[in-house]
Amino acid sequence: MKAAILDSYDGPVPVREVPDPACPRDGVLVAVRACGVCRSDHHAWKGADPDVALPHVMGHEFAGEVIETGPDCRAFRKGDRVTAPFILSCGHCPDCRAGHPTICNAQQVIGFTFWGAFAEVLAVPAADFNLVALPDTLDYVSAAGMGCRVTTAWRALTDRSDLRPGEWLVIHGAGGIGLSATLIGAALGARVLAVDVSAGALAMARELGANATLDAGSVADVGDAVREITGGGAHVSVDGLGHGVTFENSLRSLRKLGRHVQIGMPVGAHATVPLPLLDLVYARQLTILGTRGLGAAGFAPLLDMIDAGRMDPSRLVTARIALSQAGDALAAMDGAQPPGVTVIDRLSD
Repeated sequence: MKAAILDSYDGPVPVREVPDPACPRDGVLVAVRACGVCRSDHHAWKGADPDVALPHVMGHEFAGEVIETGPDCRAFRKGDRVTAPFILSCGHCPDCRAGHPTICNAQQVIGFTFWGAFAEVLAVPAADFNLVALPDTLDYVSAAGMGCRVTTAWRALTDRSDLRPGEWLVIHGAGGIGLSATLIGAALGARVLAVDVSAGALAMARELGANATLDAGSVADVGDAVREITGGGAHVSVDGLGHGVTFENSLRSLRKLGRHVQIGMPVGAHATVPLPLLDLVYARQLTILGTRGLGAAGFAPLLDMIDAGRMDPSRLVTARIALSQAGDALAAMDGAQPPGVTVIDRLSD
């Protein structure tokens, strides 16, 4: 198969021929038809993820077709159109059996702990537990563009923070995560305020349903500005970047009893930040929630909403590229980039 190989961090990602992966006894092989290029892939490319060992194949936001099944796989067959969470769980530990697969101690992470989907073929273990069938109405590019960003934002808003219709949702960072949260928040009937420094990203947030936007660079205090726009502060606030500044701005944007959700992954200097405990968390009685991924069973209500026409993830996809362009797409994340999601949809070029 062809795969984009990471031989050294922060460098070219050439496409080479490598052996196909072996099909797990309880899993499947998937012919990858599309794969998103995510900020998390950029972390791996930079060498910021300790799970990555070189040489490596990145890519975790895949959609494709089953081409082989292992003897212990019962629920899927050749020809099925599928995707999967980026966190693959064992399916039988106490956490998995309790409905919390994203905290499985035996989890594997596509494109991080093992070779991923910047390739023509991907192996998915424990397929009966991890694999998700795609509805006929959802094409491969849209499913890949949905990827970890939409699914993680979905869990953050519906499960972790319990966002309700009419509440104010404030999103700090209108990148892939933030725009996904905007799309979902609008579909759930919330009032959405998107905060960013990019005029293009804020314009796209408005197109996706944001009721208001705020240029963070145009105000002296983002928290004060958000509380003024929302009449007292957000009910739910999201940090979609994982930066110390956006984390604190998110907390300062909340009204009393507000809920903060950390979706953006903090790395490097942002992994540990000061916590304004007295003035904000204690005095305003705030709730701080972490979230990471979505288990396969949690895809059903999200896919139902998409299938019913209430939300269209294809609106997030703004660029389609060949596998050979994956390295360029990752390098572009070093600086300012156009809003939206980039998807690899030509795996054989």
